[in-house]
Amino acid sequence: MKWRTKSRAGRTGRRRRTKAERVTHTVLLAGAGAVVAGAVLVYVPGVPGVPDALRGGAAAPPAPGPAARAQEAVRTGTQASLPELTALIGDRERWLRGHPRDDASWAVLGTAYVERAARDGDTASYVRAEKALRRSLAVRTAARGNIDAQLGMAALAGARGDFARAKLWGEAVRQREPRRWQAHALLVDAYRGLGDYEAADKAVERLRALNKGVPALSRASHAYRDKGWREDAAALASDAVALAATPAERAACLQHLGDLAWERGEPAEALAHYAPALRLVPGHPPSLAGRARALAALGRVDDALRDYTAVLAERPLPQYALEAGELYESRGLDEDARARYRKLREGAAEALAHGVNATLVLARYEADHGDPATAVKWLTAEWERGHRSVDVADALGWALFRAGKEEEALEFAELATDQGLRSALFAYHRGQIERALGRYGPARRYLTQALRTNPAFSPLLAPEARRALAVLGEPPAGGPADVYGSGARAPR
Repeated sequence: MKWRTKSRAGRTGRRRRTKAERVTHTVLLAGAGAVVAGAVLVYVPGVPGVPDALRGGAAAPPAPGPAARAQEAVRTGTQASLPELTALIGDRERWLRGHPRDDASWAVLGTAYVERAARDGDTASYVRAEKALRRSLAVRTAARGNIDAQLGMAALAGARGDFARAKLWGEAVRQREPRRWQAHALLVDAYRGLGDYEAADKAVERLRALNKGVPALSRASHAYRDKGWREDAAALASDAVALAATPAERAACLQHLGDLAWERGEPAEALAHYAPALRLVPGHPPSLAGRARALAALGRVDDALRDYTAVLAERPLPQYALEAGELYESRGLDEDARARYRKLREGAAEALAHGVNATLVLARYEADHGDPATAVKWLTAEWERGHRSVDVADALGWALFRAGKEEEALEFAELATDQGLRSALFAYHRGQIERALGRYGPARRYLTQALRTNPAFSPLLAPEARRALAVLGEPPAGGPADVYGSGARAPR
């Protein structure tokens, strides 16, 4: 489904910007990139075997050991461990110093850099990845069939959040080699980022026809989650755990299961998935952050703050800093909260410097803790450039509401909630917007839905949802005439 809207928010993205706004917009959107770690698993596309792949010059595979295991993981689309990826990167860098015309090794190096950056949060690796992949394409162009470098470029663009560019690279490979499952996997991610869920569903079908392993199962699970098919999503995620070939891959699959349980409002079950993930990969950042959310929901705030401190030391992603800051703020620890918000801004600035788009998390921060008008400007630009996922729709709707534009806000809140995803945050946002518009029936429904979906979805907003419902009270007897009387507007 490709969304369109005629709201004033859309039109403001097309007005003539001042010089200062143009500079801000250019910096903000430089490169583009992944916003929430772990939201979409990144699988490195495989490269064909030696020597057929090494058409650009003489080459040799890595010696048996960690580098060879990592290259086999790259080839098959599984996840190597971070030490193995580091070994592979070092091995290919040494090889390429003596064999600079080896296009396939440049492609392996670039895709390994993409995977490592997605896993350890070192966004500088995306810059190294782009250099390596472009070097591969300079030695052997896309027109001459350098498929592996094109797949690497698609993975890089998707990891940076430049979903339109990821789509272009992925579709170019699909057109040339339609049975390359890696292209379909990367296209699923790109279409989801663009909000084209119909195309994403078709890509999932093609992927599952070509790949029976974890990459296909995990992406199908995300697609079912997007539709609100929670049981089906969990079943596929469980199948992925069973098929995971490496500890790193199994940990990622368990983390996804934990995230699904958290979204259902089942923090104890979420902990039961994060625990084995952290045993397999100690300090696994997405699982550590997930455990922090679940512990906070269970009232174990000190333990949650400990985990947030640990994950921010290991992987200071802006999203984790925002979550930690809001937990501190909910406890009245405002100075600690401000310190985490500073870390958020610092992390986002570093990501932007390396071509990664941090728009969504920055805008969510500005809407709730900074300048909502700035959030509206940034998110409108995202919408206009084609990033029309439910996450962007929800964030833009909420920013418009916080900026005092309730009518425009409702358009985007409807887009976010009507797609099918069962999100407590989305339901809360829509409920508050409906309430501000005097639409008290829908307001009760969505605020109640938020708390039923996940009673502890946010340490700051879940209590606000309860207070709003208490103010609204029970609906009066007599039906719609009473509920929407006295000048209040009835639902459309």
